Amino acid sequence: MDFEFTEGRIPLLVSMPHVGTDIPDDIALRLAPCASARADTDWHLKQLYGFLGEMGASVISARWSRYVIDLNRPHDDSNLYPGLSTTGLCPVDTFASEPLYCGGDAPNEQEVRARLVRYWEPYHRQLRAELDRLLAIHPRVALWDAHSIASRVPRFFDGRLPDLNFGTANGTTCAPQMEAAVVGVARAQQAFSVAVNGRFKGGYITRHYGQPARKVHAIQLEMCQCLYMDESAPFAYRPDVAARVQPLLRQLVTAAVDWPGE
Repeated sequence: MDFEFTEGRIPLLVSMPHVGTDIPDDIALRLAPCASARADTDWHLKQLYGFLGEMGASVISARWSRYVIDLNRPHDDSNLYPGLSTTGLCPVDTFASEPLYCGGDAPNEQEVRARLVRYWEPYHRQLRAELDRLLAIHPRVALWDAHSIASRVPRFFDGRLPDLNFGTANGTTCAPQMEAAVVGVARAQQAFSVAVNGRFKGGYITRHYGQPARKVHAIQLEMCQCLYMDESAPFAYRPDVAARVQPLLRQLVTAAVDWPGE
């Protein structure tokens, strides 16, 4: 299977497009040693969001590493952050700017198209199908795109990233009431710093599927990995640290479903 999927009962779909770690053998043989660590993975999010099953949420999570293909990039590989450094649809380097392919053996245009069909499209077909299923039985649906990243990545941002980074493409991917409800919960606490539509405004999934006029309200959360794990290899999950942020995550996700309006 190209992804894991759980069908839920409430009007919430949580997408985790960067948790995958598998790399097909034919691709792995061409990768440089730095790829073996999968350092740019959104580690342990399925464990961190383990409460979603009890809530009754639908969940889709990637199997394949983002080094194979980035499920949160447009199919045409256009840059979602013009003028800023990003990795591409089929990345050729790591977040640390290390070349991913030995001898420059990066995928050509034909291979990129083949990976789109083989790895990218199945995830997005399931995502679209589940949104449509939920819309058929609920008056509106929340799409929560879950991400995490090391707190310091000089290639992408200066200094330390805020703890919780919400993206709604400057308020276009969800109703303002939903954004206000989620961000209000985040800002009501004092333990974690918060940014809204800062360095991370939402990737392809948030921007493409978030269509408030069609009753799909999407928001992305990019959170610092130090809130729940070790940011250096072997990237261990830290239950003692995660216990501080998990209750807040549940409150945030609940706010994305229960916001007043419509």
